[in-house]
Amino acid sequence: MSSTWGEKVKISVFGESHGNGIGVVIDGLPAGFKVDNDKLFAQMARRAPGKDKTATPRKESDLPNVLSGMLNNITTGAPLCAIINNTNTKSGDYSNLLACPRPGHSDYTAYEKYNSFNDIRGGGHFSGRLTAPLVFAGSICRQILEEKGIKISAHISQIGNVKDDPFNPVNIDNDLMGRLSQSSFSLIDTSKEEAMREVVENARLNQDSVGGIIECAVTGLPTGLGGPMFGGVEGLISSIIFGIPAIKGIEFGKGFKLAEMLGSESNDPFEYKDGKVVTKTNNCGGILGGITNSMPVIFRACIKPTPSISKEQDTVDLQKKCNTKLSINGRHDPCIVPRAVSVIEACTAIALMNLV
Repeated sequence: MSSTWGEKVKISVFGESHGNGIGVVIDGLPAGFKVDNDKLFAQMARRAPGKDKTATPRKESDLPNVLSGMLNNITTGAPLCAIINNTNTKSGDYSNLLACPRPGHSDYTAYEKYNSFNDIRGGGHFSGRLTAPLVFAGSICRQILEEKGIKISAHISQIGNVKDDPFNPVNIDNDLMGRLSQSSFSLIDTSKEEAMREVVENARLNQDSVGGIIECAVTGLPTGLGGPMFGGVEGLISSIIFGIPAIKGIEFGKGFKLAEMLGSESNDPFEYKDGKVVTKTNNCGGILGGITNSMPVIFRACIKPTPSISKEQDTVDLQKKCNTKLSINGRHDPCIVPRAVSVIEACTAIALMNLV
Protein backbone atom coordinates (compact mmCIF):
# COMPACT_ATOMS: atom_id res chain seq x y z
CA MET A 1 0.00 0.00 0.00
CA SER A 2 1.12 3.56 -0.66
CA SER A 3 1.28 4.58 2.98
CA THR A 4 4.66 6.32 2.89
CA TRP A 5 4.94 10.03 2.11
CA GLY A 6 7.68 12.66 1.98
CA GLU A 7 11.28 13.12 0.86
CA LYS A 8 13.16 15.12 3.51
CA VAL A 9 10.83 14.25 6.36
CA LYS A 10 9.20 10.90 5.61
CA ILE A 11 6.22 9.32 7.32
CA SER A 12 5.03 5.73 7.07
CA VAL A 13 1.59 4.99 8.52
CA PHE A 14 0.64 1.45 9.56
CA GLY A 15 -2.22 -0.48 11.14
CA GLU A 16 -5.95 -1.03 10.70
CA SER A 17 -9.01 0.45 12.36
CA HIS A 18 -9.81 -2.75 14.29
CA GLY A 19 -6.33 -4.25 14.47
CA ASN A 20 -4.24 -4.27 17.64
CA GLY A 21 -3.03 -0.77 16.95
CA ILE A 22 -2.15 1.95 14.48
CA GLY A 23 1.00 4.02 14.24
CA VAL A 24 3.57 5.95 12.30
CA VAL A 25 7.32 6.02 11.66
CA ILE A 26 8.78 9.49 11.08
CA ASP A 27 12.21 9.71 9.47
CA GLY A 28 14.23 12.89 9.00
CA LEU A 29 13.31 14.90 12.09
CA PRO A 30 16.15 17.03 13.48
CA ALA A 31 17.89 15.71 16.58
CA GLY A 32 17.75 17.63 19.83
CA PHE A 33 14.23 19.01 19.61
CA LYS A 34 12.28 18.87 22.87
CA VAL A 35 8.65 17.85 22.27
CA ASP A 36 6.00 19.48 24.44
CA ASN A 37 3.73 16.56 25.34
CA ASP A 38 0.95 18.79 26.63
CA LYS A 39 0.67 20.45 23.22
CA LEU A 40 0.92 17.10 21.45
CA PHE A 41 -1.80 15.46 23.56
CA ALA A 42 -4.05 18.51 23.11
CA GLN A 43 -3.92 18.04 19.33
CA MET A 44 -4.57 14.31 19.64
CA ALA A 45 -7.62 15.07 21.79
CA ARG A 46 -9.07 17.41 19.16
CA ARG A 47 -9.21 14.53 16.67
CA ALA A 48 -10.07 11.71 19.10
CA PRO A 49 -13.50 10.06 18.73
CA GLY A 50 -16.31 9.72 21.25
CA LYS A 51 -16.18 13.22 22.71
CA ASP A 52 -18.89 15.06 20.79
CA LYS A 53 -22.37 14.36 19.44
CA THR A 54 -21.19 15.19 15.92
CA ALA A 55 -18.72 12.28 16.09
CA THR A 56 -18.78 8.51 16.36
CA PRO A 57 -19.55 7.24 19.90
CA ARG A 58 -16.51 4.95 19.68
CA LYS A 59 -14.21 6.10 22.48
CA GLU A 60 -10.44 5.84 22.14
CA SER A 61 -7.88 7.65 24.29
CA ASP A 62 -5.48 7.90 21.32
CA LEU A 63 -2.48 8.19 23.64
CA PRO A 64 0.65 7.43 21.58
CA ASN A 65 3.33 5.06 22.87
CA VAL A 66 6.71 6.17 21.50
CA LEU A 67 8.88 3.14 20.74
CA SER A 68 11.95 4.87 19.34
CA GLY A 69 13.43 8.19 18.25
CA MET A 70 12.85 10.12 21.49
CA LEU A 71 14.69 10.09 24.80
CA ASN A 72 13.36 12.21 27.67
CA ASN A 73 10.96 13.80 25.14
CA ILE A 74 13.90 14.94 23.00
CA THR A 75 14.31 13.70 19.43
CA THR A 76 17.43 11.59 18.93
CA GLY A 77 17.65 11.82 15.14
CA ALA A 78 16.73 8.14 14.76
CA PRO A 79 13.43 7.18 13.11
CA LEU A 80 10.65 8.13 15.51
CA CYS A 81 8.09 5.35 15.86
CA ALA A 82 4.84 5.63 17.81
CA ILE A 83 1.93 3.23 18.19
CA ILE A 84 -1.63 3.95 19.31
CA ASN A 85 -3.53 0.97 20.69
CA ASN A 86 -7.07 0.20 19.56
CA THR A 87 -9.07 -0.54 22.69
CA ASN A 88 -12.75 -0.22 21.69
CA THR A 89 -13.57 -2.29 18.62
CA LYS A 90 -16.78 -4.05 17.56
CA SER A 91 -15.69 -5.98 14.51
CA GLY A 92 -18.93 -7.95 14.25
CA ASP A 93 -20.66 -4.82 12.96
CA TYR A 94 -18.75 -5.21 9.68
CA SER A 95 -19.16 -8.94 8.99
CA ASN A 96 -21.48 -8.44 6.00
CA LEU A 97 -19.51 -5.72 4.23
CA LEU A 98 -16.96 -7.93 2.50
CA ALA A 99 -19.73 -9.39 0.34
CA CYS A 100 -21.92 -6.26 0.25
CA PRO A 101 -19.75 -3.14 -0.17
CA ARG A 102 -20.87 0.21 1.21
CA PRO A 103 -21.82 2.77 -1.43
CA GLY A 104 -19.36 5.68 -1.33
CA HIS A 105 -16.74 3.65 0.57
CA SER A 106 -13.52 1.91 -0.48
CA ASP A 107 -14.97 -1.55 0.25
CA TYR A 108 -15.51 -2.49 -3.39
CA THR A 109 -12.32 -1.04 -4.86
CA ALA A 110 -10.22 -2.56 -2.07
CA TYR A 111 -11.97 -5.92 -2.59
CA GLU A 112 -10.95 -5.91 -6.24
CA LYS A 113 -7.42 -4.55 -5.78
CA TYR A 114 -6.48 -6.92 -2.96
CA ASN A 115 -8.39 -9.97 -4.18
CA SER A 116 -10.84 -9.83 -1.23
CA PHE A 117 -8.06 -10.13 1.37
CA ASN A 118 -8.51 -6.52 2.58
CA ASP A 119 -9.41 -6.03 6.25
CA ILE A 120 -13.01 -4.82 6.13
CA ARG A 121 -13.39 -4.20 9.89
CA GLY A 122 -13.98 -0.50 10.42
CA GLY A 123 -12.61 0.16 6.96
CA GLY A 124 -9.26 -1.45 7.81
CA HIS A 125 -6.34 0.59 6.48
CA PHE A 126 -8.77 2.85 4.60
CA SER A 127 -10.37 4.09 7.82
CA GLY A 128 -10.34 7.65 9.11
CA ARG A 129 -8.87 6.09 12.26
CA LEU A 130 -5.53 6.18 10.43
CA THR A 131 -5.56 9.96 10.74
CA ALA A 132 -4.59 9.67 14.42
CA PRO A 133 -0.96 8.82 13.53
CA LEU A 134 -1.00 11.73 11.08
CA VAL A 135 -1.99 14.11 13.88
CA PHE A 136 0.80 12.70 16.08
CA ALA A 137 3.42 13.26 13.37
CA GLY A 138 2.00 16.63 12.38
CA SER A 139 1.90 17.86 15.98
CA ILE A 140 5.63 17.33 16.34
CA CYS A 141 6.29 19.01 12.99
CA ARG A 142 4.05 21.91 14.02
CA GLN A 143 6.07 22.51 17.19
CA ILE A 144 9.29 22.63 15.17
CA LEU A 145 7.73 25.06 12.69
CA GLU A 146 6.41 27.31 15.47
CA GLU A 147 9.97 27.81 16.69
CA LYS A 148 10.67 29.23 13.22
CA GLY A 149 7.70 31.61 13.50
CA ILE A 150 5.45 29.56 11.21
CA LYS A 151 1.87 29.15 12.44
CA ILE A 152 -0.88 26.88 11.12
CA SER A 153 -4.57 26.94 11.92
CA ALA A 154 -7.80 25.88 10.28
CA HIS A 155 -11.51 26.27 10.86
CA ILE A 156 -14.80 24.76 9.77
CA SER A 157 -15.60 26.88 6.74
CA GLN A 158 -18.87 25.11 6.01
CA ILE A 159 -21.10 22.24 7.15
CA GLY A 160 -24.04 21.56 4.88
CA ASN A 161 -25.35 24.98 3.86
CA VAL A 162 -24.10 26.82 6.99
CA LYS A 163 -20.95 28.87 6.42
CA ASP A 164 -18.39 30.42 8.76
CA ASP A 165 -16.63 33.72 8.02
CA PRO A 166 -13.48 33.28 5.89
CA PHE A 167 -9.95 34.18 6.93
CA ASN A 168 -8.83 37.71 6.16
CA PRO A 169 -6.56 36.72 3.26
CA VAL A 170 -4.05 39.52 3.81
CA ASN A 171 -3.79 39.91 7.57
CA ILE A 172 -4.59 37.04 9.94
CA ASP A 173 -4.53 37.83 13.64
CA ASN A 174 -2.14 35.71 15.73
CA ASP A 175 -4.66 35.46 18.57
CA LEU A 176 -7.22 34.04 16.16
CA MET A 177 -4.70 31.53 14.87
CA GLY A 178 -3.97 30.43 18.42
CA ARG A 179 -7.63 30.11 19.38
CA LEU A 180 -8.55 28.08 16.32
CA SER A 181 -5.63 25.69 16.68
CA GLN A 182 -6.79 24.74 20.19
CA SER A 183 -10.54 24.49 19.58
CA SER A 184 -12.49 21.24 19.22
CA PHE A 185 -15.12 23.00 17.07
CA SER A 186 -13.02 25.59 15.28
CA LEU A 187 -14.95 28.60 14.03
CA ILE A 188 -14.03 32.20 13.31
CA ASP A 189 -17.62 33.25 14.01
CA THR A 190 -18.55 31.11 17.01
CA SER A 191 -22.21 32.11 16.70
CA LYS A 192 -22.44 29.70 13.73
CA GLU A 193 -21.81 26.65 15.91
CA GLU A 194 -25.44 26.07 16.93
CA ALA A 195 -26.67 26.16 13.32
CA MET A 196 -23.93 23.79 12.19
CA ARG A 197 -24.68 21.36 15.00
CA GLU A 198 -28.34 21.44 14.04
CA VAL A 199 -27.48 20.42 10.47
CA VAL A 200 -25.40 17.50 11.77
CA GLU A 201 -28.07 16.41 14.25
CA ASN A 202 -30.78 16.48 11.60
CA ALA A 203 -28.65 14.25 9.39
CA ARG A 204 -28.02 11.86 12.28
CA LEU A 205 -31.70 11.61 13.19
CA ASN A 206 -32.46 10.86 9.54
CA GLN A 207 -29.88 8.03 9.58
CA ASP A 208 -27.75 10.10 7.21
CA SER A 209 -24.55 12.15 7.20
CA VAL A 210 -23.31 15.54 6.02
CA GLY A 211 -20.04 16.94 4.64
CA GLY A 212 -18.37 20.32 4.58
CA ILE A 213 -15.31 22.45 3.88
CA ILE A 214 -12.26 23.24 6.01
CA GLU A 215 -10.19 26.37 5.40
CA CYS A 216 -6.55 26.34 6.48
CA ALA A 217 -4.07 29.22 6.78
CA VAL A 218 -0.31 29.35 7.26
CA THR A 219 1.49 32.50 8.37
CA GLY A 220 5.18 33.27 8.82
CA LEU A 221 6.42 31.53 5.69
CA PRO A 222 9.33 33.30 3.97
CA THR A 223 9.38 34.11 0.28
CA GLY A 224 10.99 31.50 -1.95
CA LEU A 225 9.86 28.09 -0.65
CA GLY A 226 8.82 25.57 -3.28
CA GLY A 227 9.54 25.48 -6.98
CA PRO A 228 7.97 25.54 -10.44
CA MET A 229 5.97 22.81 -12.12
CA PHE A 230 6.16 19.59 -10.08
CA GLY A 231 7.90 21.14 -7.09
CA GLY A 232 5.13 23.61 -6.33
CA VAL A 233 3.81 24.24 -2.85
CA GLU A 234 0.23 23.60 -4.00
CA GLY A 235 1.19 20.17 -5.29
CA LEU A 236 3.11 19.24 -2.15
CA ILE A 237 0.31 20.24 0.21
CA SER A 238 -2.36 18.68 -2.00
CA SER A 239 -0.60 15.33 -2.22
CA ILE A 240 -0.68 14.78 1.54
CA ILE A 241 -4.12 16.36 2.06
CA PHE A 242 -5.57 13.87 -0.42
CA GLY A 243 -4.15 11.12 1.79
CA ILE A 244 -6.84 12.00 4.33
CA PRO A 245 -9.93 9.81 3.80
CA ALA A 246 -13.02 11.64 2.45
CA ILE A 247 -11.13 14.59 0.89
CA LYS A 248 -12.55 15.18 -2.59
CA GLY A 249 -11.32 18.63 -3.53
CA ILE A 250 -8.84 21.39 -2.72
CA GLU A 251 -8.40 24.99 -3.86
CA PHE A 252 -5.86 27.71 -3.05
CA GLY A 253 -6.62 31.40 -2.65
CA LYS A 254 -9.73 32.30 -4.63
CA GLY A 255 -9.55 28.88 -6.25
CA PHE A 256 -12.35 28.14 -8.70
CA LYS A 257 -13.77 31.64 -8.28
CA LEU A 258 -10.83 32.84 -10.37
CA ALA A 259 -12.68 31.44 -13.38
CA GLU A 260 -15.27 34.21 -12.97
CA MET A 261 -12.71 37.03 -12.67
CA LEU A 262 -10.76 39.18 -15.11
CA GLY A 263 -7.00 39.34 -14.92
CA SER A 264 -7.21 42.89 -13.64
CA GLU A 265 -9.39 41.58 -10.78
CA SER A 266 -7.50 38.40 -9.96
CA ASN A 267 -3.96 39.80 -10.06
CA ASP A 268 -2.59 40.74 -6.62
CA PRO A 269 -0.93 44.19 -6.85
CA PHE A 270 2.49 44.48 -5.20
CA GLU A 271 3.50 47.19 -2.74
CA TYR A 272 6.23 47.94 -0.22
CA LYS A 273 5.06 47.83 3.38
CA ASP A 274 7.46 48.33 6.28
CA GLY A 275 10.32 47.74 3.86
CA LYS A 276 8.94 44.42 2.67
CA VAL A 277 7.30 43.46 -0.61
CA VAL A 278 3.70 42.33 -0.02
CA THR A 279 0.51 42.11 -2.07
CA LYS A 280 -2.56 44.28 -1.49
CA THR A 281 -4.85 41.29 -2.05
CA ASN A 282 -4.17 37.56 -1.82
CA ASN A 283 -6.19 35.87 -4.53
CA CYS A 284 -3.26 33.56 -5.26
CA GLY A 285 -3.33 32.15 -1.74
CA GLY A 286 0.26 33.08 -0.94
CA ILE A 287 1.77 31.08 -3.81
CA LEU A 288 3.00 32.25 -7.24
CA GLY A 289 4.63 29.87 -9.71
CA GLY A 290 4.55 27.18 -7.02
CA ILE A 291 6.67 29.41 -4.74
CA THR A 292 5.65 31.17 -1.52
CA ASN A 293 5.48 34.97 -1.70
CA SER A 294 5.45 35.64 2.10
CA MET A 295 1.68 36.25 2.20
CA PRO A 296 -0.52 33.80 4.16
CA VAL A 297 -0.90 30.48 2.39
CA ILE A 298 -4.63 29.77 2.35
CA PHE A 299 -6.45 26.75 1.00
CA ARG A 300 -9.81 25.01 1.40
CA ALA A 301 -10.46 21.26 1.37
CA CYS A 302 -13.83 19.67 0.66
CA ILE A 303 -14.88 16.68 2.76
CA LYS A 304 -17.64 14.40 1.53
CA PRO A 305 -20.40 13.10 3.82
CA THR A 306 -19.48 9.97 5.78
CA PRO A 307 -20.40 7.01 3.51
CA SER A 308 -21.35 4.74 6.43
CA ILE A 309 -24.99 5.65 7.10
CA SER A 310 -27.81 3.65 8.70
CA LYS A 311 -30.33 4.47 5.96
CA GLU A 312 -30.97 1.52 3.63
CA GLN A 313 -29.02 1.76 0.37
CA ASP A 314 -28.70 -0.15 -2.90
CA THR A 315 -25.60 -2.26 -3.34
CA VAL A 316 -24.53 -5.64 -4.73
CA ASP A 317 -23.68 -9.03 -3.26
CA LEU A 318 -20.24 -9.84 -4.67
CA GLN A 319 -20.47 -13.52 -3.70
CA LYS A 320 -24.00 -14.20 -4.97
CA LYS A 321 -23.48 -11.76 -7.87
CA CYS A 322 -26.84 -10.05 -7.50
CA ASN A 323 -28.33 -6.72 -6.48
CA THR A 324 -29.27 -6.30 -2.84
CA LYS A 325 -30.04 -3.81 -0.07
CA LEU A 326 -27.67 -2.76 2.70
CA SER A 327 -28.30 -1.39 6.17
CA ILE A 328 -25.07 -0.47 7.94
CA ASN A 329 -24.55 -1.16 11.62
CA GLY A 330 -21.71 0.16 13.75
CA ARG A 331 -20.62 3.49 15.15
CA HIS A 332 -19.99 6.22 12.59
CA ASP A 333 -19.61 9.99 12.45
CA PRO A 334 -22.68 11.82 11.13
CA CYS A 335 -20.13 14.50 10.19
CA ILE A 336 -16.36 14.13 10.27
CA VAL A 337 -15.61 17.79 9.51
CA PRO A 338 -15.03 19.02 13.12
CA ARG A 339 -12.56 16.22 13.86
CA ALA A 340 -10.82 16.65 10.51
CA VAL A 341 -9.71 20.22 11.28
CA SER A 342 -6.76 19.04 13.38
CA VAL A 343 -5.88 16.47 10.70
CA ILE A 344 -5.74 19.15 7.99
CA GLU A 345 -3.47 21.25 10.22
CA ALA A 346 -1.23 18.27 10.98
CA CYS A 347 -0.82 17.23 7.35
CA THR A 348 -0.04 20.82 6.40
CA ALA A 349 2.70 20.86 9.04
CA ILE A 350 4.22 17.65 7.67
CA ALA A 351 4.17 19.10 4.16
CA LEU A 352 5.84 22.33 5.26
CA MET A 353 8.58 20.41 7.09
CA ASN A 354 9.58 19.09 3.68
CA LEU A 355 9.95 22.70 2.47
CA VAL A 356 11.79 24.38 5.34
